[in-house]
Amino acid sequence: MTLLIALVLGVIQGVFMFVPVSSTSHLVLAQTALRDRGVQLPAPDSPELILFDLVVHVGTLVSVVLVMGDGLRELGRGVREDRLAGRLRPGGAFSEAVASRLVLLMLLSVAVTGVLGLAFQGLLTRVFGSPALVAGALVLTGAMLWWTDAMTPERSGRRLRFGWRGPAQVTVTVAVLVGAAQAVALAPGISRSGTTIFAALLLGMQRTMAARYSFYVAIPTIIAATGVQTLQVAVGDGFGTISWGAMAVGFVAAAGVGTGALWLVLRLLESARFRVFSLYVWALAVVVLVSGVGVGHAG
Repeated sequence: MTLLIALVLGVIQGVFMFVPVSSTSHLVLAQTALRDRGVQLPAPDSPELILFDLVVHVGTLVSVVLVMGDGLRELGRGVREDRLAGRLRPGGAFSEAVASRLVLLMLLSVAVTGVLGLAFQGLLTRVFGSPALVAGALVLTGAMLWWTDAMTPERSGRRLRFGWRGPAQVTVTVAVLVGAAQAVALAPGISRSGTTIFAALLLGMQRTMAARYSFYVAIPTIIAATGVQTLQVAVGDGFGTISWGAMAVGFVAAAGVGTGALWLVLRLLESARFRVFSLYVWALAVVVLVSGVGVGHAG
């Protein structure tokens, strides 16, 4: 992989990691198009290229820190204060601390994602190789994004209460269900950010809280997946045609472009304007069906 190709793929990841239209699908389409034009790339479903995809995902985590750093620092301060309160008043404030409890619930979401991802790994692999299933997943993503705009407190009924859960109202059930939603998004065509934000809103989270929860749980999820994939490649055939330099270029490009994309997505979510992305992913589903592009096709 040349540095220019790594730059292009890093930019694609940076744009589509946060724009809720499935970054995996766009990376696969781009990699397939490049291979069809004679560019020397490993197959998109190869361990080597999957690792590159994860590395550029890690690059976008830098964007989360840059754009949402205030919230992360606030959460960190809360955890430290909770621990101090727990030492000063054993059995008191620490057991009810909001920040510490929220961090534990986020880790629970990540654990649920990991367990379900491993349990259904074979099924996810089959989805990667089927253009029809990828297209169907894109249609589903578009439907979730369309409904996301409709989730407002003014439209809540007695059964569905949108926008009432803040940090203190997140429960174990909510954490488990958001983790399950993130596991569903391991399939290509399902947007991770779109699905987790949709699930969080459906479960009653406030819009800002839903966005923070979605992007914060991505940090340990992506880091863990990258570590596992690095180990698999290292004990396998090695890194082959993808150099560390190419991975570094992709990482930096994803981080820089992702910062702007995340800022835009947060503004659109707050103003309930996600439907524009619905139209895009539905059009992309048609492209996938017509072209017949899938990871298995590319390999």
